[in-house]
Amino acid sequence: MQLFFTDYRAVWRAGEVAGMSRSDLEDLFERRPLPAGTPILLDDQMRPIEPITSWGRDLALDDFDPDTMREYGYAAIRLLGYLVARGLDLESASETDIKGYRQWRTGTSRRPVQKSTWEKEAAALTSLSRFLNRSGESTAGGWRLSKVTGRRVSRDMRVRHMELDQYLFFRDVGFGGLEPSGSVDVAFDGWRPHRNRAACELGLLTGMRIQEWSTLLLPELGLLGGRRPRRTEVDLAACAKRQYPRTVYVPMDAMELLDPYLLLERPRMVAAAQRTLRRRCGDLFVVDRVEADGRRVSGVFEGHRVTWVVKMMDPGLRRLAVLETGDGLDPLAVFLGRGGSMLTPSGWDRARWRAWDRMKAAAAGQPDGLLPGQCWVYHDLRHSFALRLLIFLTREALNDIEAQELPMSTLLDHMTGNPLLVVQQRLGHESPSSTYKYIRYLKDPMADVDAAFREWTAAGGASYADIARELMSLGGSGASQG
Repeated sequence: MQLFFTDYRAVWRAGEVAGMSRSDLEDLFERRPLPAGTPILLDDQMRPIEPITSWGRDLALDDFDPDTMREYGYAAIRLLGYLVARGLDLESASETDIKGYRQWRTGTSRRPVQKSTWEKEAAALTSLSRFLNRSGESTAGGWRLSKVTGRRVSRDMRVRHMELDQYLFFRDVGFGGLEPSGSVDVAFDGWRPHRNRAACELGLLTGMRIQEWSTLLLPELGLLGGRRPRRTEVDLAACAKRQYPRTVYVPMDAMELLDPYLLLERPRMVAAAQRTLRRRCGDLFVVDRVEADGRRVSGVFEGHRVTWVVKMMDPGLRRLAVLETGDGLDPLAVFLGRGGSMLTPSGWDRARWRAWDRMKAAAAGQPDGLLPGQCWVYHDLRHSFALRLLIFLTREALNDIEAQELPMSTLLDHMTGNPLLVVQQRLGHESPSSTYKYIRYLKDPMADVDAAFREWTAAGGASYADIARELMSLGGSGASQG
């Protein structure tokens, strides 16, 4: 079995090699629409394996995004691989077999997955189960995947955030090549420190997810034509989670930290990539017109003249968008990698791990608590944004209540209303319950526990450690158990 994902550009290239005209391919696509990213499972003879392939097409026509379809496709092929190794398939497997697969994935395999990972896989298998039921596929055991993949348990959201000293160490030492003292480290051999520091600042000060800030285009920040706006707002849609639209405010500080990258690093990267970009020109979306407000772009893509609303461009199309300047091709992506292409998620991940190694090496002799137990992730910047904004808005609400001498009930209404609603809007949470989970991180509850029992442990008498030592010493002299 081999799992593939549809790619129109690959089909264009294959068609040219096979001698098929573009009009023939367009006619084929018109008759059998298959959205990009659709998972297709093929056997050794390159024939579609059913019902998995039909399920994949059903996902695509239901507007699942390519990343989700990729996860779902690999979840299905893992299940099939498990069943085939035991002489089974979807039709002959029993309910016990599916439960055995769950146990294998979460406990007895060489690399068991965590419950959170299994929950994502269970969602994919539940979708497959529903498709089988709708399409009338019968199974020997009469089982339904939704009954045996495990009940979905509501889990607390993990909110790991940074304090100021942790963030500066993360941004300047890990990514920026500075010494902990703030001086320049002449031995630093990292790549594109200005780009990486600017990305960290953008993630922190806007609360955007990595897919949102890493796929930004120059027109969205008003950065075409040599302009340097001090503040701007970005409309998110196609690159937002579940394509949930919202407007993000980008403050002056984030824009200012972009300047060193835009003036020093990015021009050199674009100049070095010209030969590669020209060679790939036929596969790119070559833009020759950008509306004055930066909301629409027009150009040639796959041999056709097209116009796109920028916020509706998905990450795949954004990676291909370049501006024809007359002096060369300038990628529209803000953050570039090698070859002038938009830096990929794996590229950002490599930068993060390099920064982590550098932070660990530089942490010697620094105050405790500067680094967490595990490597920072970019989403921690979003959590930091949310908590700092919530703390600020709550303090503002307290000041308003105190100044107006309003009753406590009004204070509670204000605290659970306005500040949370503002943060919910800025983060793009569909449900207020997601934002409410930040509340208990406003203050460390363990500090209250320590304070509550400090007088107890400081009082005269034996401590728990003393009691434990005493009991251990009596253990060999016939002390009673109970």
